[in-house]
Amino acid sequence: MFDRLEIKVLPPGNRFAAQVRLRVSSEDIVEGAVGEGGRGPYAADLLPAGRPSPLRATNEARRLELGEPECTGGCCGFLSVTVQRFGEIVKWSDWVVPRAAHTGEPSPPPEFHFDARQYDTEVARAEAARWWQVHP
Repeated sequence: MFDRLEIKVLPPGNRFAAQVRLRVSSEDIVEGAVGEGGRGPYAADLLPAGRPSPLRATNEARRLELGEPECTGGCCGFLSVTVQRFGEIVKWSDWVVPRAAHTGEPSPPPEFHFDARQYDTEVARAEAARWWQVHP
């Protein structure tokens, strides 16, 4: 059985621009790996206007930063994963979890396997939904 990706953009707040939250099979990946108060990547970085999202999976493996603890990635490191397409499967593996003093020993998420069609559809949907983008 495949995992299921859900991409949600949170509206901009007082401290941060719009950020992306990634849920896999209904679980918030950032919160699960870095704890409450963790931050997802900025929507402008993960869903850039005019070019494909780095979430798009290709045959070439690439590492993506998907979040950071409340104290920032510059302090304790970033949550990152390797994303790669294998035919009709997209695989997330080789997690790196930030080491934050307030969370104890980091626990990486498991390896995820997505049906490439569902994955591509969700990424395309998120790329097209630009409601969060503010034009000066």
